[in-house]
Amino acid sequence: MRKIDATEITATVARLCIDACHELPADVIQAFHEAERKEISPFGKSVLIKLIDNDRIAREKNVPYCHDTGLTIVYAEVGQDVHIVGGDYQEAIQAGVRKGYTEGYMRKSVVTDPLLRVKSKDNTPAVLHTEIVPGAGIRLTVMPKGGGSENWGTMKFLLPGEGAQGVKAFVLSAIKAAGGSACPPLTVGVGIGGSFDKVTEIAKKALLRDIGVHHQSAHIAALEAELLEAINRTGIGTQGYGGVSTAIWVAVESYACHITALPVAVNIQCHAARRKTAVI
Repeated sequence: MRKIDATEITATVARLCIDACHELPADVIQAFHEAERKEISPFGKSVLIKLIDNDRIAREKNVPYCHDTGLTIVYAEVGQDVHIVGGDYQEAIQAGVRKGYTEGYMRKSVVTDPLLRVKSKDNTPAVLHTEIVPGAGIRLTVMPKGGGSENWGTMKFLLPGEGAQGVKAFVLSAIKAAGGSACPPLTVGVGIGGSFDKVTEIAKKALLRDIGVHHQSAHIAALEAELLEAINRTGIGTQGYGGVSTAIWVAVESYACHITALPVAVNIQCHAARRKTAVI
């Protein structure tokens, strides 16, 4: 049994919050470069160049890439041979978010009650997903999720007979509804299967996958490629200015489901596709 102090969890989460908001992942920047080379719209090309430059400025000046530093989503894979000491695990996570957003001078966007709309003033509580896994370590991933893209997430229970064509039609309808409001170029997470709660969970988790990494199942990988091509044929383009770069990637995750159901969920990520991981 390995002991990990709660203060180490807090410090790690705080660092991940700051780093995630200041530095886009390398695969996202590479995707911007590739999109810029292919883009046929002068406005779209100009936006992509500005996004690449914006990332450079954020890194050099140690400031957030986007002013909307998001609702903090934390994924924790906790080894079953870990014993957390010196404090409460969940509070350690929340304390890390509080510390990161305060010390990083990042915008606090969380309200404590969805109807009363009173700000928490420290960006907590974060949304925490914990999975118990084999091992004696803790893998933490922070995904700051901006409101402009998150607000366009959607799900639907299709009839099983609608199959892959029904899935594609639903995903495309979600992208068209979002248009330029979700701040493209997008990364699109799609969940298929499971239950009402599971399908939305895997749609968001799909966004953690590196751009360019397809699903291990051939038919799902083919669906990802078909969806990406179809989305980029919509003509929405970067920031809605038109062109062929509406999305830079589509990641699909699937799960077993009831014989009567075909649940589908779409979770959209904007161009600020922020995520950062550390292992304790």
